[in-house]
Amino acid sequence: MEQERDEALSWAGDDDPTLAETADVDADTSAAGAEPVVLPEGFTAVGPGAERVGRADREAAAVAPGEPQPMGGAALIGLGVLGGVYLLFTIGWIVGGLRLAGVAQFLVSPVIYQFALWLAVLAAPLWFGTTYLLTRDAKTWVRIVWLVAGAALLVPWPFVMVGAVGQ
Repeated sequence: MEQERDEALSWAGDDDPTLAETADVDADTSAAGAEPVVLPEGFTAVGPGAERVGRADREAAAVAPGEPQPMGGAALIGLGVLGGVYLLFTIGWIVGGLRLAGVAQFLVSPVIYQFALWLAVLAAPLWFGTTYLLTRDAKTWVRIVWLVAGAALLVPWPFVMVGAVGQ
């Protein structure tokens, strides 16, 4: 009965001596290379095997190459707040732009006004998405600065000036 249990845990040919020698060599090299080399922040590995070198994050934990660097709690909260601001800006452009449609169409053609209105409505989500995608590998503060700059640039002025109340 004990022999049947042991048999289930082995493959045919496990006792081949040539396999045991190569397995020992592989085990020695993998044991020596099991601990990934971690460089301090700001350093870059070059040369053969550079793709296997990780980096250290702020908490001194190793981050494997190709893995995105985790964001801290404050950065996630800031990103959520700025995402909410951009959502409110989108709603503000819709409400404020539709409130001014009757007045603005005396100055420009209705087709041009509709095009400009929906371009302005889409500007906030496009800025947020583009900034988020283009700053994936950048520092967190760079992403936050670009998002704050976009929030300052994309203020829904029709809503701010007229509001949502009737005339």
